[in-house]
Amino acid sequence: AASASERTRMSDPVFRNAEAAASVKAQYRSVLEQWPVPRTEHQISTCQGETFAVACGPEDAPPVVLLHGSQANSVAWMPDVPTWSQKFRLYAIDMIGEPGLSAPSRPDLAGEAHALWLDDVLSALGLSRAAFVGTSLGGWLALDYASRRPETVQALALICPSGIGRQKNFLIKALPLLLLGSWGKYKMRELIFGPAPKSIPDELRPFAELMDQIAEVVRPRVLNIPRLTDSQLQALHMPILAIVGGRDALLDSRDTRDRLQRNTPQADICFLENGYHYLPDQTERVMAFLERGASPNVSAAALV
Repeated sequence: AASASERTRMSDPVFRNAEAAASVKAQYRSVLEQWPVPRTEHQISTCQGETFAVACGPEDAPPVVLLHGSQANSVAWMPDVPTWSQKFRLYAIDMIGEPGLSAPSRPDLAGEAHALWLDDVLSALGLSRAAFVGTSLGGWLALDYASRRPETVQALALICPSGIGRQKNFLIKALPLLLLGSWGKYKMRELIFGPAPKSIPDELRPFAELMDQIAEVVRPRVLNIPRLTDSQLQALHMPILAIVGGRDALLDSRDTRDRLQRNTPQADICFLENGYHYLPDQTERVMAFLERGASPNVSAAALV
């Protein structure tokens, strides 16, 4: 018979225990109340279970779908929302299998499961075509969907995306640090996020506390993320923005840059030499790209 811990893992692959799940979701709800512009919330039934989404911005504006990274949820977009929502209708989707308010389902990344899930989400939101902004694993999700449903993706803005450059073996660096207690955990996070700021603005403190809580109680995904082939990249004809950091500890950003340069000539590639896997302060750069590429009447050919 399965042990109690094994039963917990099978029933919820995201959180270490039910108490942790309840605590994170309550804190998430609290932070959502500070969403910086008027919003509507959607709970959507999909082939992978319930999916949570936040919508904001003018209802008649061009739609933009936001896909956060692993070990995060839609509040990751709160610093960007005030700017982007001025001209776009934003739909922030809680990815399944992550510490948000969507189902804890984690289907295999290799296959069509996530595309079928997004089909259900977009259909429920009434979206037949949209621009996508994705970061890290959300970048992979946007790329995978664009490869499988190119007619649905108007433009792609990718921030440190998985699915193009080689994954680095971060565990080799992380395991020794994990043996060094809280200091080791701090250094491990520093490798990913860069040096911690000396002070956190008051408006970002609840978000930072939520991310700290998530880091303690969520089971990280330890897996090889499928990479698009050269031919799959070459088939992406929509406008693309890729922002990557030269000091990314998880992904080979130079490989990401080089493969995009070879295979997607329309891509606007921003290589930040001293950037880490976490790349804050990209609001204006992404906004400028969306203004150029997210209009339903703009094609990639027009931007080259």
